[in-house]
Amino acid sequence: MARIYISLGSNIEPVRHLHNALACMRHHFFNIRLSPVYENEAVGFEGAPFWNLVAECETTLGPEDVSRELKSIEDKNGRLRDGPKFSSRTLDLDLLLYDDLDLREQGMDVPRDEINKYAFVLKPLSDLEPDLRHPISGETMKALWEKMVPDAQPMMVVEVDLMQGEGE
Repeated sequence: MARIYISLGSNIEPVRHLHNALACMRHHFFNIRLSPVYENEAVGFEGAPFWNLVAECETTLGPEDVSRELKSIEDKNGRLRDGPKFSSRTLDLDLLLYDDLDLREQGMDVPRDEINKYAFVLKPLSDLEPDLRHPISGETMKALWEKMVPDAQPMMVVEVDLMQGEGE
C-alpha cells in the first residue's frame, strides 16, 4: 500500500465541493487524515478566496491511476477545463507525493513543484507531516515551511469539519 499526499482546493461552494471530493476519495484511498483548512486569496487572478488543505491517505492504486481518479472526481464536481489556467474552480485536486518517489522522468509532476512554490500547499502539508522529507531535497516539510514563512502569502485557518457525518 502506498502513502500519498493530495492537495485539495476550491473557491466555488468550497464546503460542498471539498466534502464531495473527500466522500469520493474514500472509494480508492484509505486511512485519510486531513490538515487544517486554510483560506487564502486567489493567486494569478481576481476571484473569491480559495479554501485549501492536504489529505494524507493510503492506496493500492499506482500513481497514474491516482491522477486519473483525481481528475474524475474533479469532473464529477463540475470542474471546467476550457477556461484560463488561473481561474475559479469547484475543485482542484493534485497528487503532491507518492511515497518517496520522483516520478518526473515518467512524465508526472510528482513531487509537485507547488510544494516549494505556494504557501497554501506547503503549510497544510507541513501541519500534517512536519518531519516528512521532500523526495528530492531531503528537507523536512517543517524546514521548507520555515524558509517560506517570510514570503508566504497571508492565510487564515477555517474552522470546518469536512469529514462530518461520514462515519468512517
